[in-house]
Amino acid sequence: MFYKRTGFPEEGELVLCTVTKVQSHSVFVRMDEFEKGAMIHISEVSPGRIRNIRDFVKEDKVIVCQVLRVNKERGYIDLSLRRVSENQKRKKIEEIKQEQKAEKIIEAVAEDLKKKPEQLYQEIYSGVSKHYMLLYQCFQDFVKGEITLEDVEIPKQYITSLGEIIHQRIKPKEVYVGGKLFVQSYASAGVEIVKSALLAGVADGKEALKMTYLGGGAYNILVKGEEYKQAEHLLNKVLRSVEIAVPKGKGTVNFSREEKKAVSAAV
Repeated sequence: MFYKRTGFPEEGELVLCTVTKVQSHSVFVRMDEFEKGAMIHISEVSPGRIRNIRDFVKEDKVIVCQVLRVNKERGYIDLSLRRVSENQKRKKIEEIKQEQKAEKIIEAVAEDLKKKPEQLYQEIYSGVSKHYMLLYQCFQDFVKGEITLEDVEIPKQYITSLGEIIHQRIKPKEVYVGGKLFVQSYASAGVEIVKSALLAGVADGKEALKMTYLGGGAYNILVKGEEYKQAEHLLNKVLRSVEIAVPKGKGTVNFSREEKKAVSAAV
């Protein structure tokens, strides 16, 4: 990776490491982002009693650790492997993978401009680093239209080529929530009641809502968002609007949720 951090990590921070040496009561690693050495005591490798430390770690294995203590004067860094949950591990590894995708974009731009990738990376990241820790975070916000490349001080001569390749390789993240909506009314004006209720929901959902008639008073509804929390909020808003639009005693509204699904932002 081109991405390297200077200084020392913060206590409590998660770091990606490569195991360099395993001893009977300790593990030595290289923190890949900082290019610094650190140590994991056997008590921080795994909960419970450890009979053979090599059952858990081996040389060259890549692991995610939590920073316990940092002694800047002596250059000592103590880590923990056992305190990292599976969810934290997945998130950290995904973060690194995303940054590697951003670096692939830099390599493509470098090839297009006949420049050395590492040199181009440094030129681009020097400005971006004032606004973002990671390039991928910057590229995501650019794709979403939240920033321009000029905003993050990327040299003008690289903006056109970089912008084109970012749009080719990173797509906005999309998540979907939804299910089956049942709206029925047996009142004399039942058709109009159902129609008005559905239009109320569509008005709130706008372009993020897709509604398909299934027959028998059933409709499939799907709400799109960048994050599940956002999509869930909009789905609940749509359902409330439909319920409110059906007068009490004039009809029924029921909703059956379906499994969430997501479409990745990167290709």
